[in-house]
Amino acid sequence: MSGFSLASAGPGRLAASGELEFHTAADALAAGLKLITAGQPVVVDLHGVTAGDSAGLAVLVEWLSVARERKARLSYESVPPQILALARTSGLDELLLVQPA
Repeated sequence: MSGFSLASAGPGRLAASGELEFHTAADALAAGLKLITAGQPVVVDLHGVTAGDSAGLAVLVEWLSVARERKARLSYESVPPQILALARTSGLDELLLVQPA
């Protein structure tokens, strides 16, 4: 079992790494909530995510919801194939692939 981390990667950028799965989802959610700043655009680079499941997808969707509440623009780069496949099956892929305005 591995962990998950989310860290600043420069102005307006966050870098995610590790497993974004059921056993890391609660910590991942909390990490994102701390780093999504009201009114600020942010891009989350998911290139370092090595595994993902439906709980990981739920975290990404929740981050989007919180960003909207905080009037922040949030987008994702390098969504892992396994999470993107789940998103397509659920009809959520357009949410994850939206580019910032």
